[in-house]
Amino acid sequence: MEEGERSPLLSQDAGGQEPPLAGSSPLTSRHPGPAPWEDQARRAGLGGVLACCFPWGSSCLKCLIFLSNFIFSLLSLLALAIGLWGLAVKGSLGSSWGHPLPADPMLGLVLGGLAFSAVSLAGCLGALCENAFLLRCFSGGILAFLVLEAVAGALVVTFWGQLQDDLEHVLRMAITHYQDDPDLCFLIDQVQLGLQCCGVASYQDWQWNLYFNCSSPGVQACSLPASCCIDPWEDGASVNDQCGFGALGLDEDAAQRVVHLEGCGPPLLQWLHSNIWAAGGYAIVVVVVQGAELLLATQLVRALAVHKRAAESLLHLLASGAPGSPFPHTAHLLANAAMVRV
Repeated sequence: MEEGERSPLLSQDAGGQEPPLAGSSPLTSRHPGPAPWEDQARRAGLGGVLACCFPWGSSCLKCLIFLSNFIFSLLSLLALAIGLWGLAVKGSLGSSWGHPLPADPMLGLVLGGLAFSAVSLAGCLGALCENAFLLRCFSGGILAFLVLEAVAGALVVTFWGQLQDDLEHVLRMAITHYQDDPDLCFLIDQVQLGLQCCGVASYQDWQWNLYFNCSSPGVQACSLPASCCIDPWEDGASVNDQCGFGALGLDEDAAQRVVHLEGCGPPLLQWLHSNIWAAGGYAIVVVVVQGAELLLATQLVRALAVHKRAAESLLHLLASGAPGSPFPHTAHLLANAAMVRV
């Protein structure tokens, strides 16, 4: 056969098609564009699922929710530990078994710390594990706190005038039961030390207390608590509990050198008036922070739902037999892994 002539056997293959050009191979002869199954997945919006990565914005949401709730969890657990320690020191934990719950501020601290820590941990774990159920529980807890805070704020605003009118009565009852409750004793002492006052209207109001009354047979008769003294420390490191002994039996000129004569009613009322706006500002900040947490959790739940729908769409696309898919089993495992994360 002469040179330049082509053999009939080599001129076409078994299917009657021209042979591939020289230097070409099955890998290089394919069109460089995307395969049909890849194009379908891209049109279905599954690029993020195929890449097995969470969107950048959703990752930021996860980090914000996790970090904020981690901090709140630590603070709540600290409050819970302080409350349990206070109940253990006073013996309320052992004495409350089989009895009604005591009206103890430490018990309120324990219950509040327990509730806040549970909600914060749900948000922390929900964001970390991308668990929509835990995030919904976290959102429900935040909504419950917002409702309770709104009810408490409405009650304070409604009964604010009555609370001011009943302030002197509350102080009088606190003075009468001063020795009956360590928490009440601590609260009265802090008010008298902080405002530099004694009693309700004057220092003579401590006559209502059975132990400090001048007709009492005890050693504290005609005396005052150390928090009524002008200098309860008397240049020492600890409080001198006997600095107010016999002060109720002195005349005003002699008593004013030892104890405060002014009552705590007017100064306490003035302090409440001057700090009500600060307390309202703190309450607004707390509500705003909780609202932001609720918004972030809602956005993350929506992102997880979109991620799950994308994974389900990919599974449906693969199950329908997308033509030209070179790695169907790998893509199937990839979609299953994406659904497992949700």
